[in-house]
Amino acid sequence: MGRRRAAIVGAGHTRFGVLPATPRELLCQAVDAAVASVDRGFERALVGEAFLGTLGFSGWQLGNASAVLAEEAGLVGVPVTRVENACASAGFALRHAALAIQSGERDVVLAVGFEKMNDTTSTRRRYWLGVSGDTEWERLSGLTFAGVYGLMAGRYLHDYDCPPEALAEVAVKNHANGALNPNAQFQKPVSREKVLAAPRVATPLGLFDCCPVSDGAAALLLVGEEMAHRFTDTPVYVAGLGAGSDRLALQERESMTSLKATQIAAKEAFRRAGFERSSVQFLEVHDCFTIAELLAIEDLGFAEPGRAGALTLEGATRLHGRLPVNPDGGLKAKGHPIGATGASQAYEAFVQLRGAAGARQVPHAERALTHNVGGSGASATVSLFSIQ
Repeated sequence: MGRRRAAIVGAGHTRFGVLPATPRELLCQAVDAAVASVDRGFERALVGEAFLGTLGFSGWQLGNASAVLAEEAGLVGVPVTRVENACASAGFALRHAALAIQSGERDVVLAVGFEKMNDTTSTRRRYWLGVSGDTEWERLSGLTFAGVYGLMAGRYLHDYDCPPEALAEVAVKNHANGALNPNAQFQKPVSREKVLAAPRVATPLGLFDCCPVSDGAAALLLVGEEMAHRFTDTPVYVAGLGAGSDRLALQERESMTSLKATQIAAKEAFRRAGFERSSVQFLEVHDCFTIAELLAIEDLGFAEPGRAGALTLEGATRLHGRLPVNPDGGLKAKGHPIGATGASQAYEAFVQLRGAAGARQVPHAERALTHNVGGSGASATVSLFSIQ
């Protein structure tokens, strides 16, 4: 007898960006949207447990934010657990939610990702963006979050003789996709020339190579597979889950041009799903910087080391290419409210696999992969979704 699968039957998403909404309002909006999206209606009293992914950026309700979710979701009395794994917080929250259903412990679970990042000063933002990396060596020596990925990018371009145009094409492609996403923070296309001419942030990375600082939330309603058609005719099943970790500091890792945590997570997810990479129609990867998308494509097993740049320049990762990557605009254009990103990626898998993504719809999408990274790669989750 196979493992009981979890099915997503509802998903909600706020706009990402610099938003006037309070943290409580963002949580409420995402959960309300998820409940409203369930085709045949949904009673909140059915939820047996909830998981909240958040870093606690800027110190808002740094302790016990799970109680706030219980209040705003109308779930007071239900056990709620806060999950913090830096930028991968919601990816791990989703994993916990799905595992609770797979184990038979719960029948209905809510997973939410959230972050409010623009209610503090730029100095405080830099502090909070730094705490997910190595604070003993990297941060004390002045290395920023962008600086870590700049080191990765410089090494990658050198080792594989990859042109900087490949990084620029990631930004161009994701901004084009973001222009089709009404929830995206940036909804304007950019040219390769503009990307290449932008001010440098951490060489070789420029302004358009970096994701923005964002507010936002996303929510997912998961049920046991035997219950799914009670709520909808088009559930999306969690087919495989994987997670991994690596050393925190970049200088302690085996390689600067690959993320071992991603490789481990991908291997586990595909083993559990029981299908091959060739059957996946699109990827949602963690492109906090343009180099991160290239590394992800390779670490997930969709390109050989050093080949993702050529794949991107060929147009293969564009919306109507043979392997669409980040049809929602990715972190680069959609935005990156740290704790919300993993849930947002799963939201995109949900709407795409149901054929409800509108202008950014990937044709004939039946299987999808989402990839959520914590910090500079010390934590990662990979989730596989299917309509069957």
